[in-house]
Amino acid sequence: MPRLTEVEEFERKQQLIREMLTATGLEALVLRRVSSFAWATCGAASYVNTAASEGEATLVITPTARYLVTNNIEAPRLEQEEHLADQGWEFRITPWHETYNVISELTRGLKVGADVPLPGATNLAVQMARLRMNLLPEEREHFRSLARLQAEAMDQAIRAARPGQTEYEIAALLAYETERRGVQCIVNLIATDERIFSFRHPLPTPRRLERYAMLVACGRQRGLVCSCTRLVYFGRLPEELRRKMEAVARIDATFIAATRPGRTIGEVFERGCAAYVETGFPNEWRLHHQGGPAGYEGREAIGVPGLADAVEVGQVYAWNPSITGTKSEDTILVGQDRNEVLTEIPGWPVISVTLPGEEEPILRPAILEMA
Repeated sequence: MPRLTEVEEFERKQQLIREMLTATGLEALVLRRVSSFAWATCGAASYVNTAASEGEATLVITPTARYLVTNNIEAPRLEQEEHLADQGWEFRITPWHETYNVISELTRGLKVGADVPLPGATNLAVQMARLRMNLLPEEREHFRSLARLQAEAMDQAIRAARPGQTEYEIAALLAYETERRGVQCIVNLIATDERIFSFRHPLPTPRRLERYAMLVACGRQRGLVCSCTRLVYFGRLPEELRRKMEAVARIDATFIAATRPGRTIGEVFERGCAAYVETGFPNEWRLHHQGGPAGYEGREAIGVPGLADAVEVGQVYAWNPSITGTKSEDTILVGQDRNEVLTEIPGWPVISVTLPGEEEPILRPAILEMA
């Protein structure tokens, strides 16, 4: 399939929006989420606060026009640096200090859908997530580039970690290596030693690294979000940790091997849970979500039993199985013939997992052991 130019990508997305509106019996669409805004504009940023889910600009698509609604603070950047007027968006600008419902005016008399709860509108959050997770060829190339940068940043940061550093200092290393590559570090989780065994989402603290550290990152570029986790141990790795890491690697390999077209996300989830049982850790999956499809959100959906959405070529997934004290996470791209691990780190120690029915072993990251 030929790679799309940005103009073709933009027009294809407009077509997908029209098809979604027709299928839902609606006439207009309001997009306020940062992720939807980036998707619809081929990567533009509508946020000021990087942690915000809703941006400072809203897209409104009607049967006759495409509008960008924002205030006088954001409009110059969106026009001059994001070049959104060149895409054909008609700017509707309001003074930052005034409250005026431009969106109601633009959609008056129309059947409206929105990607956020909006009075009088049909909530299309699920449908928009499905559009965002089915990447077009150009988006897949952008994701490959993002993932390479994310992997490089993780590798540099974790190899620079040293006993005696605080989790704050390690988080600063990870943020520095990520941001200097032009990638926003929107999730930066650090745990050391016993905190790895206590918390699945460890926000950094003043605690100092003694022997064991886990670094978790989600990086964003052009709206796309990529995830990976790595662990490092200073000294000889205890056998119990090694056993857990080998088990979680096998579980992760099972998730990756199962993530193929023709299966539902729910079926992939069930296979992963079965691997927890097979490796002797039957209840660990209950302690944290297992990940799912990514795209313009860290996860566009979380894998759960019975989720009927189908795995498709061109989707990216970030599965993140964990067994207390260990975790395995990379971002993968579902290809026509095989899956591609996008955040692979060259030279990183790996665990080779051979699964029944698979022709080749699946390589998963081991814990890096440093003297």
